[in-house]
Amino acid sequence: MEYQAKELFAKHGVTTTLGIVVTTAEEARAAAEELGFCVVKAQVKAGGRGKAGGVKLAKTPDEAFEHASAILGMEIKGLRVNRVLITPATPPQEEYYFSFLLDRANRRYLCIASVEGGVEIEEVAKTNPDAVKQIPINPGTGVDAEKAREIATEAKFPEPVFEQAVTMIEALYRVFTEEDATLVEVNPLARLEGDKLEALDGKVSLDDNASEVRHPDHEQFVIKDETDPLEAKAKEKGLNYVKLDGQVGIIGNGAGLVMSTLDVVAYAGEKHGGVRPANFLDIGGGANAQVMADGLDVILNDHQVKSVFVNVFGGITACDEVANGIRGALEILGDEASKPLVVRLDGNNVAEGRRILDELNHPLVTQVPTMDGAADKAAELANN
Repeated sequence: MEYQAKELFAKHGVTTTLGIVVTTAEEARAAAEELGFCVVKAQVKAGGRGKAGGVKLAKTPDEAFEHASAILGMEIKGLRVNRVLITPATPPQEEYYFSFLLDRANRRYLCIASVEGGVEIEEVAKTNPDAVKQIPINPGTGVDAEKAREIATEAKFPEPVFEQAVTMIEALYRVFTEEDATLVEVNPLARLEGDKLEALDGKVSLDDNASEVRHPDHEQFVIKDETDPLEAKAKEKGLNYVKLDGQVGIIGNGAGLVMSTLDVVAYAGEKHGGVRPANFLDIGGGANAQVMADGLDVILNDHQVKSVFVNVFGGITACDEVANGIRGALEILGDEASKPLVVRLDGNNVAEGRRILDELNHPLVTQVPTMDGAADKAAELANN
């Protein structure tokens, strides 16, 4: 969230104002009494907060109270606002845009900068694309003072704030690399009265792959009371799980296969009352009994799920191992396994895998040999 991004900015020497985070309107009033003329800003992980009514100026503590009362509890792009940030109102003289991001397509880092940016950067990119500079960054050499000066020159930062821009670019790159981020964005990067350059807003995406070993301190940015309990449970078990709003639970091995399964289930669901996939769950290559049990445990505890589709293509993990995993999972879960499972196995050792499930003859398990047929059956069962 913005206030957390600003904490990382301050840690690495980016000029910003942290403000005061509050969760009640009364706390907003108290913060405004301390700060004076201020801005009340909704804290959710989404853009477009201002256009949604989530950013308001407050000239008095009473106005801060009123704005916080209206903003707390509202939804912005489906995300409920549970906290607001109160910061001093510092009207910008000019607004710029600046970011570092991971350019996956070209296997490099990318800097995007515009001195005609700010909150309308998307419109600037459409109407005047030449004003939005895209500057490749070699990960091997990174951004030193010379490269920062080159970026500031290409972006055409005005002379009164040029040297500040160079310093800030270096600091933002430190945030990007030292925190293992995939995105560091400032929008707006503002030129304030007195030619002071400041990050008025911030957005940072951190790479979860780096969190456990390299950045255990990133755990502080997880707001546990706002984390979906099923996603939290899956994370504890080391599962690659994302909750969706549907009725057919999905388990597959391999992200590509799971993504395809989501599409096939969504298509099949059109014929069965519009049912949709309930989750993304990739069990990867280690589909043993415990992994399968953990996956089913998470999915079956989703009250929206009416059926489960297990779609596995045997490769490194053979189909007989998967079948034994399903059998072991049903034994581990016992009465907790109460929803129908549609299983499609194919690939390495498929005949033995199917034989194991036939022999199991469990009343909840239905085998279907094709992906389309299994998706249709799972959607039908969910609809019934």
